[in-house]
Amino acid sequence: MASEETQLLGPDAVVGLREITKETVREILKLKVAPSQESFVAPNAVSIAQAYFEDAAWFRAIYADETPIGFVMLYDDSAKPEYMLWRFMIDARFQRYGFGRTALELIIAHVKTRPDATALFTSCVPGDGSPCPFYEKIGFVDTGEVDDGEKVLRYDL
Repeated sequence: MASEETQLLGPDAVVGLREITKETVREILKLKVAPSQESFVAPNAVSIAQAYFEDAAWFRAIYADETPIGFVMLYDDSAKPEYMLWRFMIDARFQRYGFGRTALELIIAHVKTRPDATALFTSCVPGDGSPCPFYEKIGFVDTGEVDDGEKVLRYDL
């Protein structure tokens, strides 16, 4: 059953990436994946804390219209250049409406603007409820590498 928030958004909701501010951070911290997905992505509070101590972190809130629905963080080191989808989450209430796909397309478009960007990497833990199939539907390909128990995927830009 759709939540009241998703019913208000509708299929034509405009998905966008926005900077997180002191006025919006609490809303972003409240976003959660389903309990069965918690082992696949860190809480947004952890991600935001890590971002403030990593110079290469680029992070944004994901919105549908004026409703915060998710969070993204990239490892963006243009000096190397290396681009890694470090964190990506859509709140459980807003999954399966196409918002995640649209947000990921926006992220890929952003990475394409970065210096010498040829690929976007991500990693995911295999298993029931893993986001690996979602990434593969978008066009990420398993590299055959494993990093700390996670499959490494590559999206050629």
